[in-house]
Amino acid sequence: MEKDERRLGDRILSALELALEHGNLTVAEPLAQALELCMTAFGGPDAVDHRGVPTRLLQALDRLDSLRRAEKAA
Repeated sequence: MEKDERRLGDRILSALELALEHGNLTVAEPLAQALELCMTAFGGPDAVDHRGVPTRLLQALDRLDSLRRAEKAA
């Protein structure tokens, strides 16, 4: 976990990355869902989120997709 990870989403992302490093799809799936919930729970119906999507998140989602495909092929 990085030193400046104070937000829940950052911590969930770190846990997701660890699950992916271990190839653990059973744990990675609910972590990805929790991360999605965390990121979409922002400010109400009229709120606009101006943050960009972090590269770390995009990489983790790519790795999750690869792990899903590998599990289906097995």
